[in-house]
Amino acid sequence: MKLDILAFGAHPDDVELGAGATIAKEISLGKKVGVVDLTRGELGTRGSAEIRDREAAHSAEILGLSARENLAFADGFFVNDKVHQTEVIKMIRKYRPEIVLCNAIDDRHIDHPKGSKLVSESCFLSGLIKFETKLDGALQQAWRPKRVYHYIQWKNLEPDFVVDVTGFIDKKVESILAYSSQFFDPKSDEPETPISSKNFIDSVTYRARDLGRYINTEYAEGFNTERYPAVKGLDDLI
Repeated sequence: MKLDILAFGAHPDDVELGAGATIAKEISLGKKVGVVDLTRGELGTRGSAEIRDREAAHSAEILGLSARENLAFADGFFVNDKVHQTEVIKMIRKYRPEIVLCNAIDDRHIDHPKGSKLVSESCFLSGLIKFETKLDGALQQAWRPKRVYHYIQWKNLEPDFVVDVTGFIDKKVESILAYSSQFFDPKSDEPETPISSKNFIDSVTYRARDLGRYINTEYAEGFNTERYPAVKGLDDLI
């Protein structure tokens, strides 16, 4: 299956938190979008890997994803090496996306910048025809996405561009709350974490609203890019 957009996240819920509204918007426009989670989030303080698996599947249904896979790398301990790059490259060549979304280039959680660099470098290596990979016994063709964008996560990084996501913030929040083990639940007796407070889940909306304020829309999501963002003409800007 060829996808238009393939989004990678170090943990289940990373993609939803960073780019859930953008993904919902692109799907509404007819784009085929998939998600690859690098780990099962097994070191998370709350819940378990098995619970996160179920929550990720539920979130995928909410967003209307065409595919979702998990590479089951070691949470907290995966590295950017040939072994891990090869597995990411297999996913890129399997789905042949035009656009790849990946973790923030800098962030509080150590897995986020690691995942960001791992996926970005794998996108380049995936285009090398002399590096061979096989999936289900079949030789894969080289494929390099046209664009790689990094969504913004915990840290308020300065975006290189923003996407107007007005009308899709509710879908984003719904997809995030599918991970009920991770986020605010006044009835939960599990330990508190930086993302389990009501303030954190509220921040999903107010941060998007603040970015929207800068571009004169109601809501927006921000991204970083490794190359200059370009437009075909001045009328392309909003």
